[in-house]
Amino acid sequence: MIKSINPATEEEIKSYDEMNFGEIEKIVSSADKTFNEWRRISFSERSLKMKKAGEVLRKNSERFSRLMTEEMGKPILQSRSEIKKCAWVCDYFAENGEGFLKDIIAKSDASKSFVTFQPLGVVLAVMPWNFPYWQVFRFAVPGLMAGNAGILKHASNVTGCALAIEEVFREAGFPENLFRTLIISSKYMDKVIELEEIRAVTLTGSVPAGKAVAAKAGSLIKKTVLELGGSDPYIILEDADLNAAAETCVASRLINGGQSCIAAKRFIIVKKIYNEFRDLFVEKMKKKKMGDPFDESNDLGPQAKDNLRDDLHKQVQASIKKGAKLSLGGKIPDMKGAYYPPTILENVHKGMPAYEEELFGPAASLIKANDETEAIKIANDSSFGLGAAVFTSDIKKGERLAREELNAGNCFVNSFVKSDPGLPFGGVKESGYGRELSFFGIHEFVNIKTVYVK
Repeated sequence: MIKSINPATEEEIKSYDEMNFGEIEKIVSSADKTFNEWRRISFSERSLKMKKAGEVLRKNSERFSRLMTEEMGKPILQSRSEIKKCAWVCDYFAENGEGFLKDIIAKSDASKSFVTFQPLGVVLAVMPWNFPYWQVFRFAVPGLMAGNAGILKHASNVTGCALAIEEVFREAGFPENLFRTLIISSKYMDKVIELEEIRAVTLTGSVPAGKAVAAKAGSLIKKTVLELGGSDPYIILEDADLNAAAETCVASRLINGGQSCIAAKRFIIVKKIYNEFRDLFVEKMKKKKMGDPFDESNDLGPQAKDNLRDDLHKQVQASIKKGAKLSLGGKIPDMKGAYYPPTILENVHKGMPAYEEELFGPAASLIKANDETEAIKIANDSSFGLGAAVFTSDIKKGERLAREELNAGNCFVNSFVKSDPGLPFGGVKESGYGRELSFFGIHEFVNIKTVYVK
């Protein structure tokens, strides 16, 4: 039995019977058969259906948003924004998918030679709870536009959202079995990956989960794309607009309750302006309201699960024991629900969880650097490499640092890191490999085929 629990009220929303392996095999087989029909459908027809999917999302936005907030605690305004973004990615690939996958003429000694892009088949997606719609749509939309089928194994606490996504594609007119949800626990993952019809796997989640799935898929020579954790560094230089930087940094740290792989985690401030930035940062964090995620005046809802909140608190406490200074928050509130307040740690240094690990919640690490050179060194001193940002009034310098110095897949200047349908998204080091979205993402799960005609 799989249960969905409201993290704000601690009440059970709904329980679901777990599928047995026979049911799993039947669903995957049906998806494979449907793929062999779908792959021959014209791009124009795929585009019409994908546009319709965007319309379905907009039409049902409030219902889908409320379900998301109920299942994982996202503030309702952010839930509505997530649904809007999912509709955007549908529109984007409906308009650009065909162009991204056009044949490319390649000169050779043949009378004709070209590169064509053919779908792989059924792609298995193992997805997390933190952006329960967006994480799925950013894999599914380019995948379906490329001619593939999709099988979703979603996080158990957002099963309602998983089934809602299946509903979107069905209502938009996609073939019934082209995109399906498996209601299963992780115990079945190896057996699912072993199924012959599964041609590739994409996973967004933790480093241990990514390693396990990649190892299994690799042993079967099946393509994988991994988007794993992050401990994004934000560098604040002496010439930055400190008020604007602090505002942006607080927003990035607290978005989605701090439960985002690309949320700002480590704030590296040059010594000369450390105190001024710190005071602004603390002041703005203090103003953020925590409470009922359905109350539009609240900035912060509960964490998605009690155990996740407790794990974050342990990391904070362990960092304090090793010398970190608690400047704000850091205490589990005496209230029902998996709440954790905006928290700030100072005097953070190497060897602490707040420096070494991903803090997946509203806890910020402030780190003082002597100068720009040391700030860059600290920023890159991480096993992760998903996102990074630099704040400076010297735009040329900011661009140079983002391009040449910061070791991450997504480097932003004077803005918080975010995903966009038109930009490739992914990381390096333990943040994973491969790219989602844009021209590059739609090419991850296709056969890049050379055709040579003499």
